[in-house]
Amino acid sequence: MVLKLINATEAKPGTTIMIEGNACSVKSQDISKTGKHGASKVRLEAIGIIDNKKRVVVVPGHERFEVPMIKKMKGQVLSLGEKISLMDLESFETCDVAVSEEIRPEIKEGDSVEYWDIEGVKIIKRKL
Repeated sequence: MVLKLINATEAKPGTTIMIEGNACSVKSQDISKTGKHGASKVRLEAIGIIDNKKRVVVVPGHERFEVPMIKKMKGQVLSLGEKISLMDLESFETCDVAVSEEIRPEIKEGDSVEYWDIEGVKIIKRKL
């Protein structure tokens, strides 16, 4: 579910947008001037929130990007495995969640963590 659409010229650093179906945080933006025959061009550098991949796109200034809905929630780790099983601390639902390799060594059973739900994909972001 998309919250809103923004023009490429409105995607300032720090804004979260969808690029190629992935939620990305914009790191830099360069806008060229309008030319004799066309619109301005916008060059965006963004880092994927889930996969940490760098993406660079060049689009016309009037191109529209989706702004994804990100829910930040707290949970308790139930078990460790390839995916971490955790229980939401508000609704008490259990789910399997992916975790980045940087945080995995810090997490143990029973720990409280913050996890994000980005357009239906859940990932653990930090230990509380």
